[in-house]
Amino acid sequence: MHPTTLDGSVALVTAASRGIGRAIALDLAAHGADIALGVRDPEGTAALADEIRSLGRRVAVVGMDVTDLPGCRTAIDAAVEELGPIDVLVNNAGGGVVEDAMDVTEEHFDAVWALTTKSTFFISQYVARQMRSTGGGSIVNIASQAGLVALPGESAYCTSKAAVIHLTKCLAVEWGQYGIRVNAVAPTFVETDGTAPALSDEAFRQDTVERIAALHRIGAPEEVAAAVTFLAGPGASLVTGTALPIDGGWTAR
Repeated sequence: MHPTTLDGSVALVTAASRGIGRAIALDLAAHGADIALGVRDPEGTAALADEIRSLGRRVAVVGMDVTDLPGCRTAIDAAVEELGPIDVLVNNAGGGVVEDAMDVTEEHFDAVWALTTKSTFFISQYVARQMRSTGGGSIVNIASQAGLVALPGESAYCTSKAAVIHLTKCLAVEWGQYGIRVNAVAPTFVETDGTAPALSDEAFRQDTVERIAALHRIGAPEEVAAAVTFLAGPGASLVTGTALPIDGGWTAR
C-alpha cells in the first residue's frame, strides 16, 4: 500500500469551506478518502463538493457551528449515516482576536477558547468514541506556530493553540490503546482569505517573511494539507502525540 493511500476511508474536516480546510478536504479526497465537509453554510460549498465528486469520491455536507456542540453531534451522526464510520477527523476550525493582553475581555477570551480549544476537545471525544468501537482512526488538529511562540497582540489565540498542542499529546497517550492516533500541525502564516487583510499591509508582510527564518516566504494551504494527509494516513502509523511545525523555520530561530 502506498504510504498516503486512504482508499476506503471516511474523513471529516471542520471549517472546510475555504482556505486551509478546503485544501485539506481536496488533498484527502485526492488520496482516496470520502469526505464529510463540516461547514457553517452548507449551501456555500456546492462547488467544493462537486470538485470532490470529480475526484471519484463520495461527499457529505453537514452544517457545523463548532461552538454549538449538540448541533455538531447531530451533524456528525448525519455524516456517519451517509458515508459510514469516520476514520479521519481534522479539527480545522479556530480563530482569535488581535488585542493587547491588557485589553482582552472575558467574553473575547471565552469566545476564542470555545471556537479553537473546547470544540477540538469535545468533537474529538465524540468521534473517538465511535473510532474506539470500529478499531481506531486518526485525528489531526490544526494548531499554529502561535501555540509554540509568543505573538504580540494575540495572547488569547496563542493560549488556545498551545492548549490544542498539549491536548493532542494527552489524547494520543490516552487513546493509543484503542488504535487512535492523535497529531497536530502548527502552520505559520498561510495565504488565505482570513490572512489577506493582515498580509496586504506591506510592512507587516515583509516583517512576517523575515521572521519565517529559513525559507522567507508565506505558506500555501496545500503545504499544510499535504502534512495533514501524511499524518492521517498509514505512512504515519507510528506517529502520534506530535505537533509538526509547518513554519518555514520561524520557530527554529
